[in-house]
Amino acid sequence: MTNSAEAPVIAIDGPVGSGKGTIARSVATALGWHLLDSGALYRLVALAAARHGVALDDVDGLAELAAGLDAGFGSDADGGELIWLEGEEVTGDIRTEECGAGASTVAVLQPVRDALFQRQRDFRRAPGLVADGRDMGTHVFTDATLKVFLTASAEERAKRRHKQLKGKGIDVSLAALSRDIEERDRRDSERSVAPLRPAEDARVLDSSGLSIEEVVATVLDWAEKS
Repeated sequence: MTNSAEAPVIAIDGPVGSGKGTIARSVATALGWHLLDSGALYRLVALAAARHGVALDDVDGLAELAAGLDAGFGSDADGGELIWLEGEEVTGDIRTEECGAGASTVAVLQPVRDALFQRQRDFRRAPGLVADGRDMGTHVFTDATLKVFLTASAEERAKRRHKQLKGKGIDVSLAALSRDIEERDRRDSERSVAPLRPAEDARVLDSSGLSIEEVVATVLDWAEKS
């Protein structure tokens, strides 16, 4: 039986809107592996902070919330994501732009990152783990079997996000999304704590113009050869 610490890991990192969550879920389903949406953990901390009245500049309070975060992940019959916070299904709540901005704010706080670090590593168990985020390959799972850095142009990512939000009945301008994505790219790449960048041994995959199926097939092919 494979020891949890030795279970294989596919780390999929990339900027906001690159499609890494969709690809990670599809790859995990294809392989029958566990799934970690690390970005959702930061969104869950931001949501928990709002619900418990903890300010986003209260570092100690946020770290305490993160350390005791009661989170769960799953998928629906169609392969879509399902996320729980304290026993309540909050998938839609954490995908708002406001919650995303809050997540980006708390993600730069080292005490919060420290509190979530071990929790993320606990998801590593047999038969394997597909972990998506922004520092899975560079920080959390540096010994991952395969590291993928998934990217796409800011314009392409804004269009995808716009389509996704419209499908959920959320009205937001494409121009505003483009500005938000470019600003978050800048903030994420320039932050002092775990800046967004490919791991030195990561394979970079630009998904612009590619279908979900094509991207998944590429990652599965790389995984098979790893």
